[in-house]
Amino acid sequence: MSDPAPVEPRPGSGDIFAALANPTRRELLRLLLDQGEQPVQRLADHFAMRRPSLSEHLRVLKDAGLVVEHPVGRQRLYSLRPEPLREVAEWLGPYERFWRGRLAELRDVLAELPDE
Repeated sequence: MSDPAPVEPRPGSGDIFAALANPTRRELLRLLLDQGEQPVQRLADHFAMRRPSLSEHLRVLKDAGLVVEHPVGRQRLYSLRPEPLREVAEWLGPYERFWRGRLAELRDVLAELPDE
């Protein structure tokens, strides 16, 4: 069985890296990962900001394809859409291997130092 095809970004989707650059948006993604689908108000309870500001952060995440929104009655529920994060993981892979190698080299050098 072959690996699934990579998820292609939607035309006009926002930049994933720009969306992830903001700590509030990263925390929103963490909340959705840990706690699942949530209404805006429950998400807003975790932040010291007005709801319109939080809604703007959610819009950026939605435009980047990282969250999906759907109405249920009068509420808007948000859930994580993790597939676009594959692009980030693929981009970070070479850097992770680089730093793993460098840290292993540092460990070896430190192991050769005499104890004081």
